[in-house]
Amino acid sequence: MSVAYLNGSFLPLDEVRISPLDRGFLFADGIYEVAAVIEGRLIDSASHLARLERSTAAIGISLPMSLDAIEAAQKELVARNDLSQGLVYLQITRGADTTRDFIAPAGLQPTLFMFVQEKNFIDMPAASTGIAVATMPDQRWARRDIKSVGLLAQAIAKQVAKDAGAQEAWMIEDGFVTEGASSTAFIVADEGIVTRPYSQSVLAGCTGAALTALAEESGIAVIRRPFTIAEALAAKEAFMTSASTFCLPIVRIDGQPVGDGTPGPVATRLRALYIDFARATAV
Repeated sequence: MSVAYLNGSFLPLDEVRISPLDRGFLFADGIYEVAAVIEGRLIDSASHLARLERSTAAIGISLPMSLDAIEAAQKELVARNDLSQGLVYLQITRGADTTRDFIAPAGLQPTLFMFVQEKNFIDMPAASTGIAVATMPDQRWARRDIKSVGLLAQAIAKQVAKDAGAQEAWMIEDGFVTEGASSTAFIVADEGIVTRPYSQSVLAGCTGAALTALAEESGIAVIRRPFTIAEALAAKEAFMTSASTFCLPIVRIDGQPVGDGTPGPVATRLRALYIDFARATAV
């Protein structure tokens, strides 16, 4: 039985009890992070914890313990579940509030919840076949740089993509791709790999940041600018990055092939570089 973590205690997942008055449930008043695990160790942990701290600070939630203590609890959770490859999901909400008022009362104790999921990153079939994406208007709130638990727009986008026979959604705003529903979007052009610059319009992806650094170290130029779907369809390759997929080639957009419709050499190389990085730096 899977072991979870709640407010300082490790307990079976099916015994976790969170108040129905928790503001995360009532208002989506919370932040989440997802960290990947490879060979029983956390990948790029410092980046994920730094983003957690930025996001909670942006909405005024105080961390219930230090980042070091959170990382220690994550490691203990991985060990208790004997997790070799997979994910640690972490969520912090403002806490339970009996008033159900838009303005939270002072002194609420934040809720910290974590659980794990098994996932085989190394042998993902999609890495060799590529995936399809479907495009749709970006209907999310303006502060996408905050990793909010309010994911209704993303959930709708994922369902629309699935209904279209795709595995991810790319969201469009003012004619340009912002990002995927749960990933960072890239294309490969003559000048290098192209991805949108960081701003309040997109989440600063930890995996994408590590991968772009690896690309530059290996001599691949990284250009941060918006791009259109027309550019993506004319590109040599397209790919996505996320903590739950690492790097996956995109071979179709709205049913049309990208390049020759098969995974390209740049995405394939970057995925291999990221896996080597993950193994070498995991903690």
